[in-house]
Amino acid sequence: MTVAAIAEREGRFLLVRERATGGALVINQPAGHLEAGETLVEGVIRETLEETGWGFVPRDLVGIYQWQHPGGAQSFVRVALCGDVTARDQKRVLDDGIEEVVWLSFDEVIQNRDALRSPLVMRCIEDYLAGERHPMTVLKFVAG
Repeated sequence: MTVAAIAEREGRFLLVRERATGGALVINQPAGHLEAGETLVEGVIRETLEETGWGFVPRDLVGIYQWQHPGGAQSFVRVALCGDVTARDQKRVLDDGIEEVVWLSFDEVIQNRDALRSPLVMRCIEDYLAGERHPMTVLKFVAG
C-alpha cells in the first residue's frame, strides 16, 4: 500500500528525482509505503515532507490505483491525494535516494515519460487534470 501526493502550483507539479532499486534515476510524485498504525492522510503528509521538505495539506482523493509490475512479482495499490503545499523547510535532510525536488509542467512530464518510476505517475496527473476528485471522507481508518 502506497500513498502519493499531487501538488500543483502555477501549472507545475511537485515531483522528485530519486534513485530506484538498481540505481536508475527516476521521476515520481512524493510517495511511499505506509508505516504501521498510520492513516493514509498521515502517510501522504509524512512522505511529502520527508521527500521534498514541503508541508502538504491534502484536499481530495484523486484515485485508488492497482498496478502490476511488468515482472509480475509485485503488485501495488496507490492512493493518490491532491492538495496544497505550505512552507518548505530548506534545512530538512531529504530521504535517502532523493536526488532533487522539481516542479515540472505537464508537458515536461510527458517529455520525461521514459524516466517515470511507473505508469502510475502519469495516470495520477492525467486523472487530476481531468478533474477526478472524491471526498476524503471515503477513506476510513479502523484501529485495533
